[in-house]
Amino acid sequence: MLVFLDTEFTDFAKPDLISLALVAEDGREFYAERTDYRKNECSAFVHETVLPLLGRVPGAACTSKELTDRVRAWFAAFPEPATVIFDFGTDWHLLAVAMLGRPQKNPPADFATPLYLDSHTINHPVFEKAQNLIYTQDWPPHHALADARALMAGYRAWRDFMERIRRIK
Repeated sequence: MLVFLDTEFTDFAKPDLISLALVAEDGREFYAERTDYRKNECSAFVHETVLPLLGRVPGAACTSKELTDRVRAWFAAFPEPATVIFDFGTDWHLLAVAMLGRPQKNPPADFATPLYLDSHTINHPVFEKAQNLIYTQDWPPHHALADARALMAGYRAWRDFMERIRRIK
Protein backbone atom coordinates (compact mmCIF):
# COMPACT_ATOMS: atom_id res chain seq x y z
CA MET A 1 0.00 0.00 0.00
CA LEU A 2 1.35 3.41 -0.95
CA VAL A 3 0.91 6.12 1.67
CA PHE A 4 1.75 9.76 0.97
CA LEU A 5 3.17 11.80 3.84
CA ASP A 6 3.37 15.49 4.57
CA THR A 7 3.98 17.46 7.74
CA GLU A 8 4.06 21.04 8.90
CA PHE A 9 6.52 22.03 11.60
CA THR A 10 7.83 25.01 13.57
CA ASP A 11 11.04 25.83 11.70
CA PHE A 12 13.90 24.25 9.75
CA ALA A 13 16.59 24.67 12.41
CA LYS A 14 14.83 22.69 15.15
CA PRO A 15 11.60 21.29 13.72
CA ASP A 16 8.78 20.46 16.08
CA LEU A 17 5.79 18.74 14.48
CA ILE A 18 2.64 20.82 14.16
CA SER A 19 0.52 18.68 11.83
CA LEU A 20 0.84 15.34 10.09
CA ALA A 21 -1.10 14.00 7.12
CA LEU A 22 -1.10 10.58 5.52
CA VAL A 23 -3.09 9.71 2.40
CA ALA A 24 -3.27 6.08 1.30
CA GLU A 25 -3.77 5.05 -2.29
CA ASP A 26 -7.00 3.28 -1.30
CA GLY A 27 -8.51 6.58 -0.11
CA ARG A 28 -7.89 6.30 3.63
CA GLU A 29 -6.65 9.52 5.21
CA PHE A 30 -5.08 10.40 8.52
CA TYR A 31 -4.71 13.95 9.76
CA ALA A 32 -3.74 15.32 13.15
CA GLU A 33 -2.73 18.67 14.60
CA ARG A 34 -0.69 18.78 17.77
CA THR A 35 -1.85 21.12 20.50
CA ASP A 36 1.45 20.91 22.39
CA TYR A 37 3.99 21.99 19.75
CA ARG A 38 6.44 24.77 20.64
CA LYS A 39 4.47 27.80 19.42
CA ASN A 40 7.21 30.21 20.53
CA GLU A 41 9.66 28.52 18.12
CA CYS A 42 7.59 28.97 14.95
CA SER A 43 9.26 30.84 12.11
CA ALA A 44 7.66 33.97 10.67
CA PHE A 45 6.60 31.91 7.63
CA VAL A 46 4.82 29.39 9.85
CA HIS A 47 3.04 32.16 11.77
CA GLU A 48 1.92 33.84 8.53
CA THR A 49 1.16 30.82 6.33
CA VAL A 50 0.76 27.56 8.25
CA LEU A 51 -0.94 28.44 11.55
CA PRO A 52 -3.91 30.24 9.90
CA LEU A 53 -4.70 26.97 8.06
CA LEU A 54 -5.11 24.90 11.21
CA GLY A 55 -8.49 23.92 12.63
CA ARG A 56 -10.11 22.94 9.32
CA VAL A 57 -10.47 19.25 10.16
CA PRO A 58 -12.83 18.38 13.03
CA GLY A 59 -11.28 16.10 15.64
CA ALA A 60 -7.72 16.63 14.41
CA ALA A 61 -6.41 18.37 17.54
CA CYS A 62 -4.43 16.15 19.89
CA THR A 63 -1.40 16.01 22.16
CA SER A 64 1.81 14.34 21.04
CA LYS A 65 0.91 11.27 23.13
CA GLU A 66 -2.53 11.05 21.51
CA LEU A 67 -0.90 11.49 18.10
CA THR A 68 1.40 8.52 18.74
CA ASP A 69 -1.58 6.33 19.63
CA ARG A 70 -3.61 7.53 16.64
CA VAL A 71 -0.89 7.14 14.02
CA ARG A 72 0.11 3.68 15.31
CA ALA A 73 -3.52 2.55 15.16
CA TRP A 74 -3.91 3.94 11.63
CA PHE A 75 -0.90 2.03 10.32
CA ALA A 76 -1.87 -1.11 12.27
CA ALA A 77 -5.11 -1.27 10.26
CA PHE A 78 -3.16 -2.08 7.07
CA PRO A 79 -2.78 -5.79 6.30
CA GLU A 80 0.92 -5.33 5.46
CA PRO A 81 3.65 -2.71 5.89
CA ALA A 82 3.13 0.38 3.76
CA THR A 83 5.47 2.21 1.45
CA VAL A 84 5.53 5.80 2.70
CA ILE A 85 6.23 8.35 -0.01
CA PHE A 86 7.58 11.79 0.93
CA ASP A 87 9.45 14.65 -0.71
CA PHE A 88 11.27 16.12 2.28
CA GLY A 89 13.46 14.15 4.69
CA THR A 90 12.22 16.01 7.76
CA ASP A 91 8.73 14.62 7.09
CA TRP A 92 10.06 11.06 7.52
CA HIS A 93 11.94 12.06 10.67
CA LEU A 94 8.86 13.70 12.19
CA LEU A 95 6.77 10.63 11.38
CA ALA A 96 9.35 8.59 13.32
CA VAL A 97 8.98 10.89 16.31
CA ALA A 98 5.19 10.63 16.08
CA MET A 99 5.25 6.83 15.74
CA LEU A 100 7.64 6.25 18.61
CA GLY A 101 6.54 9.08 20.88
CA ARG A 102 10.13 10.20 21.39
CA PRO A 103 13.00 11.67 19.36
CA GLN A 104 14.15 9.18 16.75
CA LYS A 105 15.63 9.35 13.26
CA ASN A 106 13.64 6.52 11.68
CA PRO A 107 10.26 4.93 12.35
CA PRO A 108 10.17 1.25 13.33
CA ALA A 109 11.37 -0.85 10.39
CA ASP A 110 8.40 -3.21 10.43
CA PHE A 111 5.71 -0.62 9.74
CA ALA A 112 6.78 0.89 6.40
CA THR A 113 9.37 1.25 3.70
CA PRO A 114 10.39 4.85 2.94
CA LEU A 115 10.33 6.16 -0.63
CA TYR A 116 11.89 9.59 -0.99
CA LEU A 117 10.96 11.57 -4.11
CA ASP A 118 13.88 13.68 -5.20
CA SER A 119 13.81 17.04 -6.97
CA HIS A 120 14.00 15.41 -10.42
CA THR A 121 10.63 13.82 -9.72
CA ILE A 122 8.77 16.56 -7.87
CA ASN A 123 9.98 19.27 -10.26
CA HIS A 124 8.92 17.34 -13.35
CA PRO A 125 6.25 19.36 -15.24
CA VAL A 126 3.78 16.44 -15.23
CA PHE A 127 4.19 16.05 -11.47
CA GLU A 128 3.85 19.78 -10.79
CA LYS A 129 0.78 20.20 -12.99
CA ALA A 130 -1.11 17.33 -11.34
CA GLN A 131 -0.06 18.51 -7.89
CA ASN A 132 -1.19 22.07 -8.48
CA LEU A 133 -4.63 20.94 -9.69
CA ILE A 134 -5.34 19.60 -6.18
CA TYR A 135 -4.97 22.90 -4.37
CA THR A 136 -8.04 25.08 -3.85
CA GLN A 137 -8.88 28.15 -1.82
CA ASP A 138 -10.16 25.87 0.95
CA TRP A 139 -7.21 23.46 0.69
CA PRO A 140 -4.14 25.56 -0.17
CA PRO A 141 -0.45 24.60 -0.10
CA HIS A 142 1.14 24.35 3.34
CA HIS A 143 -1.81 22.54 4.87
CA ALA A 144 -0.38 19.07 5.48
CA LEU A 145 -3.51 17.24 4.28
CA ALA A 146 -3.73 19.29 1.08
CA ASP A 147 -0.01 18.74 0.49
CA ALA A 148 -0.26 14.96 1.04
CA ARG A 149 -3.19 14.77 -1.41
CA ALA A 150 -1.24 16.86 -3.91
CA LEU A 151 1.82 14.65 -3.47
CA MET A 152 -0.28 11.61 -4.31
CA ALA A 153 -1.76 13.28 -7.40
CA GLY A 154 1.65 14.41 -8.61
CA TYR A 155 3.22 11.01 -8.04
CA ARG A 156 0.43 9.15 -9.83
CA ALA A 157 0.59 11.46 -12.86
CA TRP A 158 4.39 11.25 -13.00
CA ARG A 159 4.37 7.44 -12.57
CA ASP A 160 1.78 7.02 -15.35
CA PHE A 161 3.75 9.34 -17.63
CA MET A 162 7.01 7.51 -16.98
CA GLU A 163 5.34 4.13 -17.51
CA ARG A 164 4.17 5.20 -20.97
CA ILE A 165 7.73 6.25 -21.83
CA ARG A 166 9.11 2.90 -20.62
CA ARG A 167 6.62 1.04 -22.84
CA ILE A 168 7.79 3.03 -25.87
CA LYS A 169 11.40 2.10 -25.26
